[in-house]
Amino acid sequence: MSLITASSQVTLHFELSLEDGQIVDSNFSQAPASFAFGDGSLLPAFEEALLGMQIDQQASFVMPPEKAFGVHNENNVQRIPRSQFDMDLEEGMVVSFADVSKNELPGVIAEIGEKEVLVDFNHPLAGRSLTFRVQIVAIEEAA
Repeated sequence: MSLITASSQVTLHFELSLEDGQIVDSNFSQAPASFAFGDGSLLPAFEEALLGMQIDQQASFVMPPEKAFGVHNENNVQRIPRSQFDMDLEEGMVVSFADVSKNELPGVIAEIGEKEVLVDFNHPLAGRSLTFRVQIVAIEEAA
């Protein structure tokens, strides 16, 4: 019997949902996804939860923020002068910024004031507990 190990290539159906049951992402109605253990496509805690599972096995795991997308960090909320935006702004919209190294950094417009705009650079799921539901479709040893 094949069990998932740290050197497995895994094919699975997955679903991520919030505390209230709202589904954030799911591929149960589509083709299953494949990943090589440790390739970075899944968060480390999500991979760890799969260790030892077998083909056709289903499971659900509740992931606290620390194991999912992190806790909400107030240091990641910035006030930016409104004059720096040359577009119409709406609360909740995602705007792409460049950091000092010219890396793209998405931020959510949290609040629009007369002179300043509050931008939240936390991951949209930071501070949320997520339910991670999986069904293992196939397991192979990674090449």
